[in-house]
Amino acid sequence: MKLTNTDPALRKGWHALCRSAEVSDRPRAFTLLNEPYVVWRSPSGELRVFLDRCPHRLAPLSLGQCEGENLRCGYHGWVFDATGRCVEIPALGPDATLPPTARLSGPFAIHESHGMVFVAPEEPRTAPPSIAAAADDSFLRGDLPVMTTRASAGLLADNFLDMAHFPFVHVGTFGAGEERTVPSYSVERQGFTFSAAYEHLFANREDPGVAAGIRPLLQRRRLTYRYHAPFHLELAIDFLDAGGSNVIGFFLTPETNETVRVYSSLWRNDLEGSRERMDDAVAFEVAVIDEDLVVQSRYAELVLPLDITDEVHTRADRTTVELRRILRDFVTSADD
Repeated sequence: MKLTNTDPALRKGWHALCRSAEVSDRPRAFTLLNEPYVVWRSPSGELRVFLDRCPHRLAPLSLGQCEGENLRCGYHGWVFDATGRCVEIPALGPDATLPPTARLSGPFAIHESHGMVFVAPEEPRTAPPSIAAAADDSFLRGDLPVMTTRASAGLLADNFLDMAHFPFVHVGTFGAGEERTVPSYSVERQGFTFSAAYEHLFANREDPGVAAGIRPLLQRRRLTYRYHAPFHLELAIDFLDAGGSNVIGFFLTPETNETVRVYSSLWRNDLEGSRERMDDAVAFEVAVIDEDLVVQSRYAELVLPLDITDEVHTRADRTTVELRRILRDFVTSADD
């Protein structure tokens, strides 16, 4: 069993469609699971999400324009209200009886959280994802640029959860000198989510206390991974000696079988509110992802094997094995 980017079972999950900051009063197109969506925000502040095709001639509604709470198609001028019902067909005149099938289609549910817009194309098997740090005013937020890449969403999730590749893939960023042995850790699963944590020593080159001679370069940190099926991931890095936390959100949007949109954000409470330091942290994380994409974009087959016997695993692979188990259960139970 192998998971592709557009496996039908993924329709029963919550997926990041876009950032809240990407939504305005102008309709905009986004792709998820090989389907086009149109997104806009009404004057009342309500989020609108529908499939990006007019029921008349299937033209992209993202080429249209918003008129108050309504959306007018740019092809023949059909107008749709907030529920997706057609309320005007100019070619038929003002007193025409409108066909009841002239209605837009949308996802089963929409959810907005931690600066992201999530949609569930069909009834979801999980609750919407969230990140606690996003609601904590002590954290400063930084958004990485949106990246679109040739990749498997499953393999990108695997890469985010994998600890053994750090000293090899990330030599140019944080991997040089990183301990090659992955420490013992446990994974706690609950439904279609899991968490895993471990502590280790690392060279904290960001800590101003190192330059000031207050703290040593080699310090302790705790890494806590959280996974929410299918493609919502979080890494909380707690700096046990210097104090503070760095939370990395990683949200994957499978567009087509060949492409994935990568959204990532940082929440940090250890930068003393410095926007300059956050900008540096964002640039650093972009460099880290670029290193990962050198490998991930070169896979010949863009699928994630879900049968544990298809690959060789070791005790260092507990998180990535659990990822496969959860996604296998997610896929096989989708028809229940």
